[in-house]
Amino acid sequence: MFSAIVTALDLDAREFLSGINKHVLHTSLRHIPEVSQFLNGAVTQRVHDARTWLFGAAAAGALGFALMLAANDGIFSSNHRYKYVSKGVLLKNESDTIFEQFEKIQDLRLAANTISREERARLLAEFESERVKLTTLETRDNRGSVFFESAGNGRRTFELAEVHYEHSPLNRVLQYLDGLLAFCGALTVVLEWRMRKASAAIKNDLK
Repeated sequence: MFSAIVTALDLDAREFLSGINKHVLHTSLRHIPEVSQFLNGAVTQRVHDARTWLFGAAAAGALGFALMLAANDGIFSSNHRYKYVSKGVLLKNESDTIFEQFEKIQDLRLAANTISREERARLLAEFESERVKLTTLETRDNRGSVFFESAGNGRRTFELAEVHYEHSPLNRVLQYLDGLLAFCGALTVVLEWRMRKASAAIKNDLK
């Protein structure tokens, strides 16, 4: 009978029933199969919407927690700055310790009487002026205690001189996003709870 009426009026059953008082649907008309189906569908939809909200809140919370860990551990951008120092360019077949050992070598030659004091002083002065050229490199990448780079007709040896903590701007942004997502997740749960409470109150008023 109900289906015939709806069909005769050329109306959609859901649209027709959605305009009827909820109290009437739950009491006088509930025995009608189409009405019962409509009410069950509404409950199913509310459950689906609630799950969507809660899953969204859980996803936001999980993502926020992951971003917090990434920011604290410096996964995407290091929270440390590494300072490397190179004393000069090493020529081909030259020892890696030439800058540390050059003066000692000249002292040994002086002790062996192969050079004079004046010659030693001249060699040291020339080495300091022509070969010793300090270069500093600062980076957020940890390149180990020592690394090499090509330079002209030789290569430079960069040694780690200092490491200091410096909060990366990217990690600061990630922490803000973490706080925002955590807040949104908590707000979603609260809103869902309030909506459920308000819906229950309306149903009680209609009974």
